[in-house]
Amino acid sequence: MAIAYKKQVDSDTEFALWKIEEKAEDLYNKLQLDDQEKAYVEKLSLGKRHLHWLAVRVLLRTMLNTSEFIDCRIDSHGKPYLVSLPYHISLSHSFDYAAVMMSRTSPVGIDIEQIREKVERLAYKFMRPEELAFIDGVDPVKHLYAAWCAKEAVYKCFGQKEVSFANHISLEPFNFALPGTVNARLAKGDVSLDYHVHYLQYEDYMIGYVKG
Repeated sequence: MAIAYKKQVDSDTEFALWKIEEKAEDLYNKLQLDDQEKAYVEKLSLGKRHLHWLAVRVLLRTMLNTSEFIDCRIDSHGKPYLVSLPYHISLSHSFDYAAVMMSRTSPVGIDIEQIREKVERLAYKFMRPEELAFIDGVDPVKHLYAAWCAKEAVYKCFGQKEVSFANHISLEPFNFALPGTVNARLAKGDVSLDYHVHYLQYEDYMIGYVKG
């Protein structure tokens, strides 16, 4: 499979989706990995986690349009970064899709989630009472996924651990529309950052993305 969807966010920022239809071996053969990465892949159990790791990196390689080795590492907070290429990146995956966002100038965050009814049972874990109050009664599941993806995108863009979605990331009230936007604030200690997050639906997936 090639890139299934691609969006140019601005002149130096874009994201893309890869539909995972290949077997793990086929994805593996599209990559150049160092010994550490090869050892990590061997430890992954066969299944979606294995496919997701491979597919995200195939997509990254495709977007960068290179056949050279890409030194993609994870920092102490779990945020991916490129050692020798001038891009900020964010990675995500859900079921049959992998997602990569990149920018030359600013940190980015992206999240993709398959839309499922169970989000209503879990909403209290990531939404404040005042946020739950503005969720649309007409399509609450999608509205909640837009909120979840927005918070996840902000979390990834900020790129540090120990951030609570409910306690540290707040959303301004927003009406659910596709595509849509929501204003968010990350406030923790001395940090207070405002974000303008975009979201859209692709097939039965919600995607949230933001540029810092």
